[in-house]
Formats: sequence, structure tokens, C-alpha cells
Amino acid sequence: MPNKDGNNFLCFLPKVGKAKKPVTHQNTSSMIVETEKRVKLKTPDELLEVLKNQCFIRQEGWWSYEFCYQKQLRQLHLEEDKVVQEFVLGVYDEEATAAFNQNLSDISTLKDPRSKDASQRYHAHQYTNGTACDLTNHPRETEVRFVCSEPRAMISSITELSTCKYALTIQCPMLCKHPLFQEERPVWHTINCNILPKDYKDTKVDDPHFTMIIDSDDPSTYSTK
Repeated sequence: MPNKDGNNFLCFLPKVGKAKKPVTHQNTSSMIVETEKRVKLKTPDELLEVLKNQCFIRQEGWWSYEFCYQKQLRQLHLEEDKVVQEFVLGVYDEEATAAFNQNLSDISTLKDPRSKDASQRYHAHQYTNGTACDLTNHPRETEVRFVCSEPRAMISSITELSTCKYALTIQCPMLCKHPLFQEERPVWHTINCNILPKDYKDTKVDDPHFTMIIDSDDPSTYSTK
């Protein structure tokens, strides 16, 4: 094949085996259970312990959101660094969190049950008993979702799933240490090309179509015939 300067190259495509069947979450969970018998993996909560006593703030227009790990989530309006309006969107509920986690996984490694994509998996904590909602007369509540993301821990988004029920997403690089939250990386293969002499007269090189040469692992034994 020619390059933009008109030089001709003979290229050798690597032999690539058939793609293995993707590992499903169920298979991954089983594999992790088997691995835990030999090597004790840290649970997501153990990996997230570094967030204890930390608070994170995100500003979105009129409102600011303050999340303190395993404490509470507040919606604030600040003026000159003073809180002039405040709603508690939930207080950490250990029992609700444990029940939620147990329902999704026997080994406390949770993910979005609707997604097989590692980048969409999250570990959730439940925050309940917030400020009463004017529209429902029920306390506000929030599901805090921890996702694997570099380079630092931060609030990435907050959404209102339904009236006075919220979802807060926290990016956590420490969660990336758990295999269930690691994204599969693409596999790259190298195509080796050797420049052909300008006086090379093989007619196939002048053919604008590509010619694939296979059936040998040693490029030195390849033939253009």
C-alpha cells in the first residue's frame, strides 16, 4: 500500500484470535467469589473509608450542594459565604444502605443492575429523613452513587429522580481498585510495514486494492504471490 508521498509498503497484518465471549456481571461476581476464597478483596465500603470526615461542595446556579461522607447532604443558597436557605436532602441511613446492598449482591459489590458496562456501575449509599417536602409531605431522600473515575474524588452530578427524591453521583478513583468497577481496555494490534524499493516491479503493488497475505507467522516467509 502507498503512503501520501507515493512510497509503496508491504504490510503484515497480525494474526488475531477469535474474541472471547464477554464476561457477564454474573460470571464476574462468581469469579470474584472464587478469588475471595484465596485472596480477600476489599469491599467498596472499605475502599471508600478514605472519604470519612471529608465534605464536597458543588455549585449549580442558585444552589450549592454539600455532601459529607456518611453524614448528610445539604442543598444551600449562599450569600457572601453565609447560608440564607437550606434543605437537608438526606442523612446517612446505615440500615437502609445495608438492606439495599444485600439485595443486589451477596458480596457487597454493587452495580447499576441495568448496565453491563463497567463505566456505568456504581456503589450506592442511602440517605433518608431529610427536610420534609412541601409537595409530598414526606422527608427528602437521596441515593448517593459512587463511581470509578480519575483523577480525584468530587461531586459530578445531582439529579431529581422524582419529586424530592434525588441521585448524587460521586467520582471516586479509589473505587477503581475493585475489579467490578474497572473498564475493559481496548486491545491494540500492530501492523508492521516494510518500504519497498522504488524499482520494485511487482504488479500487485500498483494495484489500488489491498492484498492480504496470511498463513505464516514469519514475515520473512511471506510471498506476494
